[in-house]
Amino acid sequence: MLGLLLVGCGSSTSKAATPAAQKLEREDLAAASRALQSVQAPVSREVSATKAAWPLIANGLPADVSAVSSSPAAARAALSAAQLPIPKLFSEAAARTLTGPASQIAGLYRSYALLSTRGWRLLYASLTQIESGTPAAARFARANAALYIESIYDAHFTLAQIGKKLTAGYEKLGGSADFDGALTRAQVDALARTYSEASDRLHPHVALRLGS
Repeated sequence: MLGLLLVGCGSSTSKAATPAAQKLEREDLAAASRALQSVQAPVSREVSATKAAWPLIANGLPADVSAVSSSPAAARAALSAAQLPIPKLFSEAAARTLTGPASQIAGLYRSYALLSTRGWRLLYASLTQIESGTPAAARFARANAALYIESIYDAHFTLAQIGKKLTAGYEKLGGSADFDGALTRAQVDALARTYSEASDRLHPHVALRLGS
């Protein structure tokens, strides 16, 4: 998936050979979890809005693109994507300092936000070209629209991986016994439900072709 290819490298998950390294990874994972909690509301808005608009574009752009460009559902999805925040901890610069699973989570979230925002922005730019550009520009825009639709899909596929990474990291680093209240099982489970395939994946995933 394109989204996973864009995940920042950062500090990859280490084998945590020392207690000090494990302690740092637990601190980073707890901080990443707090960052995920802080953006739950805007993420939920974006996911809900995009799910509502997805049937308009899942099979590619219709012959009459005004069905998309004039759709309130599509407009809400594009706006909610544009308003997605990236927590400071998940910024490219700050994420380089993260260790263990927190580094992967930061990269996944950042890729989701960028893919969704850019996908909707470029799709709307294509709609403008199709409706009011020159014939050549309109043909080019329609031929490439599938890339932007795929970007939106990939954004949500990427978002849906965060919960699994969080849960696996929590278990690897000792679970509730070793986190000592800094990150509880209940908090992890709640976040895992929010950032999951059941909550975030878009359906259907139609095999769009470039130029369709």
